[in-house]
Amino acid sequence: MSASPSSLSKIWEDPVRRGIALFAAMFVLVLLVGLVQGTASILLILTQATAFALIALGLNIQWGYGGLFNFAIMGFLMVGGASTVFLSYPVNMAFWESDGPLMLGRAVLAFLIAVALVWAARKVDRLGITGKARTAIVALAWFVGYIIYRTQIDPAATYIESTAGFVGGLGLHPILGWAFGGLVSAVIAFYVGKISLGLRTDYLAIATIGISEIIRALIKNMDWLTRGTMTVSPMPWPTPLPQQLQAAGASIPESFIYARVMFLVVCVAILIGAFFLVQRAYGGPWGRMMRAIRDNHISAGSMGKDVTGRQLELFVFGSILMGIGGAMLATFTQIFDPSGYQPINHTFMVWVMVIVGGAGNNWGVVLGAFLIYIIWIISDPLAQMIFLNLSVITEQMGWGAIPEIDSRALQMRVFVLGVVITIALRYAPKGLIPEVVKRS
Repeated sequence: MSASPSSLSKIWEDPVRRGIALFAAMFVLVLLVGLVQGTASILLILTQATAFALIALGLNIQWGYGGLFNFAIMGFLMVGGASTVFLSYPVNMAFWESDGPLMLGRAVLAFLIAVALVWAARKVDRLGITGKARTAIVALAWFVGYIIYRTQIDPAATYIESTAGFVGGLGLHPILGWAFGGLVSAVIAFYVGKISLGLRTDYLAIATIGISEIIRALIKNMDWLTRGTMTVSPMPWPTPLPQQLQAAGASIPESFIYARVMFLVVCVAILIGAFFLVQRAYGGPWGRMMRAIRDNHISAGSMGKDVTGRQLELFVFGSILMGIGGAMLATFTQIFDPSGYQPINHTFMVWVMVIVGGAGNNWGVVLGAFLIYIIWIISDPLAQMIFLNLSVITEQMGWGAIPEIDSRALQMRVFVLGVVITIALRYAPKGLIPEVVKRS
């Protein structure tokens, strides 16, 4: 006997029962995809979806909690990937046995001199030099500092690329590389936030888009540090690789399943830890203050709250999760390819996850991350199947075969995401599991 419309309406209106029903539906979807594509394939999808759930949780901290438009997600993912390369990739002895470390040390010293020079120039007002004279001195200090730094870094970069290829890593455990990715992202987010958080809404979005592109350009062109477009591979895993399990006697299918299960367990443990901490923080006084700032920053500021300081906290905390998630993705795919990062995959899709899941609700964001990523992955083979069948029909009708089915199927991913977000905003404008604010 089917459920009546009134009972379905009650389930949809109750946040708890609604969430349970949606997660149950998600579980069924995962089972169906696993039955069709196989265990190893669904484990791959779930592992990457877990990393994206952590990234979406970071965006939820920024947008759902603080109303901050951050479109620099791709940049922080690249920072996380590059950071884990530096810390966990095997040591490149060709670099350490050459003059590269000495030349790089000189470049670091030149950078510190340039920073000190600019800092000193900004303090000349204490000597009574103000106005245009101070501005000219600061500009001159920036120019001289840049020249000093480039005179050392350019020959060092050329020498490293010609003798060792790139710096390489430190050979440490990948988990440490993930933590380092979060730390570097936090440092970058701090200075980005100090500069751009004074802007509001669309201006902040434009600023973060520019910052993301600057980060991408730097990482793509610093061949001596990140290997640029030549890619870094293979990245070590924190758990045994399939090849290692095969050497221990496991069959090829079993090795991929066991290896991905172990990697997935590590990722889920990190996601659960981050989820617990964020949930506890948002449910306490800190969370109430953040909601007050998000809903009306003018009123919160008039009551003595440091609006910009609190927003900076949100921006940094969210960026840490993005950096860790980016490091997890680079490690799992075993390749760091700066040219493989695209705004549609690594910024727009994360925003869709948060919007569809429910901004301000961590449960909704996690659900949205898994749902959107699974749809993103399966839409390609489904579109190929549909186009192939249509192509057979059009050939039989004398219209000819459909050309470039592979590229058309990939383009259908964006169309499917557009349909999903349109339907979600029509029937669940606040998300599948919207934010629930308890009021006393």
